[in-house]
Amino acid sequence: MASDDSFPVRSRLRHDVPHWVDDGAWFFITINCLDRTREQLTVERVASPLLEMAKFYHDQGKWHIGLMLLMPDHLHAMMGFPRGAQSMAELFQAWKRYTARSLNLEWQDGFFDHRLRNEEEANAKFHYIRRNPVVKGLCDTPEHWPHQMRWVGGKLTIGFPQG
Repeated sequence: MASDDSFPVRSRLRHDVPHWVDDGAWFFITINCLDRTREQLTVERVASPLLEMAKFYHDQGKWHIGLMLLMPDHLHAMMGFPRGAQSMAELFQAWKRYTARSLNLEWQDGFFDHRLRNEEEANAKFHYIRRNPVVKGLCDTPEHWPHQMRWVGGKLTIGFPQG
């Protein structure tokens, strides 16, 4: 029997919201820096402008941020996306290209997305994201991590509001 060690060529995932997914569905998103061994996203000259650039897309209606948190070499978010607009892949590609040029960042290709199918799953991801800097020993409590923004009381707030 002949051995074929070649791997099949996989097509890229489109990362668009399928037609059968309810409007307002939430997605858990992770985007990594190319170099995962050094701090890039939480340095002073990058963190605030990067969150502002994500907020700009939010304000333009390109995506809806429920929570976005920067770690030194990656970010996590809970986001929703409008139907019929750009695919998630197109949105993130454009945003990453702009932030790379503006802030001298190097991103890995692509991103990870997972649709949150119910409230229990959404709550688990929300708490996972919030606790990430605590688990990594970067702060004592989620409220002490400055590099995040959250939709609270009908507005997107940078920093972590109490409550």
